[in-house]
Amino acid sequence: MASDKPAEGLGVLLVFGSAAVWSFGGAIARFLHLDDSWAIVFWRSTFAAAFLLAMMWWRDGWAGTRALFRAMGLAGLGVGACFATASSSFVLAMQYTTIANILLMQAGVPLIAALVSFLLFRERVDPATWVAIPVVILGVGIMVSGSLTGQVSPIGDALSLLMALAFAGATVITRRHARVAMMPAVCTGTAMAAALAATLLQDFAVSPADAGLLFVFGALNLGLGMALFVRGVRRIPATLAALIGVAEPVLGPVWVWLVHGELPTPRTLIGGGVVLAALLGHLLWQALNQRTVTVMPMPD
Repeated sequence: MASDKPAEGLGVLLVFGSAAVWSFGGAIARFLHLDDSWAIVFWRSTFAAAFLLAMMWWRDGWAGTRALFRAMGLAGLGVGACFATASSSFVLAMQYTTIANILLMQAGVPLIAALVSFLLFRERVDPATWVAIPVVILGVGIMVSGSLTGQVSPIGDALSLLMALAFAGATVITRRHARVAMMPAVCTGTAMAAALAATLLQDFAVSPADAGLLFVFGALNLGLGMALFVRGVRRIPATLAALIGVAEPVLGPVWVWLVHGELPTPRTLIGGGVVLAALLGHLLWQALNQRTVTVMPMPD
């Protein structure tokens, strides 16, 4: 057992590193000077796909990389489609609402996924999850209620909710198809998002400054974060990975506030606090009862 401790310690560092890297996404995006969100989706997704493909080639070679893509099957395509929807919705939502609203909505994904699994497949849901799910719905409702008062745009809330539902969909698929390799599935998702954005953007041209930021936003923020997560999550229990992952929705709004002075609305803070409290309480209960939960990584 002692030999497992170094591997688990490395896993904790890698998963926390992924959450920290992802948490800078909003702060990076706010530096961009592009009015066309689809252009941002295209270049971010293209850089991320190239980074992930290069990582797989470096790790597995071309033959191994092709084998990974072939092995992921329809389930991998489903995860890719969910990821494409979620990552695109994240970028589009930033036009209409605060980063805090987006990330705190995302925090409830594991519990939303549990509810979706129950509704679609009648998967067993334990009592603690049943308690946490309505609390998450309440928190999301408080955040969304800001659009009724004009504090935030209902479009931004709708896109944030779509992002959370897409991530929940990917979680449900990976629960039912545990052998789906995440790296090729997410790489496929970035390619899907880039292909869709290419048909909707107004112009491919970007300034050199924006091109550099988009490279960081795609290859490093999205791609590197995913690479760290995939390598780290195999070394630690899923509940611990989920607890560490809470760092992303907590840190993300902090960076945007410190760098850009963007303050979340009071309803976002209250609703987000309710969501985080429900998630943390649920995960701690899982840890104390030595149970495991399957979670989907949340790259924005």
